[in-house]
Amino acid sequence: MRSTLIRALLAPMLLAPLALLAQGIAEPPMKVEQVGPHSYYVQGLTQLGSTKNQNFISNAGFVITPAGVVVVDALGSPRLAERLTQAIRQLTDRPVTHVILTHYHADHIYGLQHFKQQGAQVIAHGAAQEYMQSETARLRLEASRTDLAPWINEQTRLVAADTWIDSATTLKVGGMVFELDRVGPSHTPEDITVYVPSEKVLFAGDLFFNGRLPFVGKANSSQWIRSLDRLLAYDTHAVVPGHGPASTDPKKDIGMTRDYLRHLRQSMGKAVEEFVPFDEAYASTDWRAFEGMPMFGPANRMNAYNTYLLIEEETLEKGKR
Repeated sequence: MRSTLIRALLAPMLLAPLALLAQGIAEPPMKVEQVGPHSYYVQGLTQLGSTKNQNFISNAGFVITPAGVVVVDALGSPRLAERLTQAIRQLTDRPVTHVILTHYHADHIYGLQHFKQQGAQVIAHGAAQEYMQSETARLRLEASRTDLAPWINEQTRLVAADTWIDSATTLKVGGMVFELDRVGPSHTPEDITVYVPSEKVLFAGDLFFNGRLPFVGKANSSQWIRSLDRLLAYDTHAVVPGHGPASTDPKKDIGMTRDYLRHLRQSMGKAVEEFVPFDEAYASTDWRAFEGMPMFGPANRMNAYNTYLLIEEETLEKGKR
C-alpha cells in the first residue's frame, strides 16, 4: 500500500526531467578538465546526492582513442551520463565504445543505462555481481527513486557488465592500452584502477578521495591502505580520484587519504583492544588534523563507528585461529 502511494505521488515527477529543463531549471555545472593528451574528467560536487545536484557527487573520466571513447565510471544518474556524452561531443564525434567501472556504488553507476543505449560495452570486476543481486542494491535504488527524483525514477535500473573480469586485464582500443588492475577488496570488494601508460594517467576510483574525507562504509580498510601504496608505484602525470580534483602530486594527496585511514584504525583499534565503548572512544580521539576537511561532518563519525566494528570482527577472527 505504501509503495503504491509513493508511486502515485511521484507519478507526475517521472516525466519531470524534461519538464524541468524546458522551464530553464538550472543544472549543476559540469566542466571538462584535461589531464593528458587525450584524457579528461569531470568533477562531481562535494555534497551529498540530492534532487538539486542530480546526484552529481562523483567523478567520471574519459579517454579519446582513434577507435572511440573509453569512459571510466558512469556518474550518478542517466541525465548526468547524457550530459557527459554531450560534453564528449564537444571534443569528438567518435562513439563511446566502452565504460569501465571502478566499482558499483550508486553515484558511479546510475548513468550506465544511457551508455548501454548508445551501444557501449561495460567492463567491471566480477565481485560486483554479489552486490548487483543483493537486497541492499534493490533497496538503495528504491530509496533513490524517492530521494533523487526525478533524476532517478521508475525507469532507472541497475545494469550488469558485459564483461566481468577477475584479475588484472589489458584492454586495447584504437591502439591505446588500458591496464585494469584489481585493488579490492578495499573501498569495495570489486575495486579496480585504470591506468593509461601512453597518457601517464591513472583513474583511481574511490580508493582516493582528494581534498575531502572519504566515506569508508564497511570497507576493508587495512587492504585499502595497502592498495594506496600500490597507486603510488605508477608513473603518472595525473591521478584522477573518485571524488575531488585530479592530483599532480599523488604522494601528498593520496597520502592524506592513507593517513586518515591509518588514524581511524589506530584510534579505534586501541579502543577495541582496551574495551573502551565507541562513544567514549570517539569523544576522546583527536580529530584536529582532519576536522577542517570537507565532508568531515557527514562522514567522520560513521567512518569511525564502522572501523570500530570492523576491528572488533578482525579481533574475533584472530581469536578463533
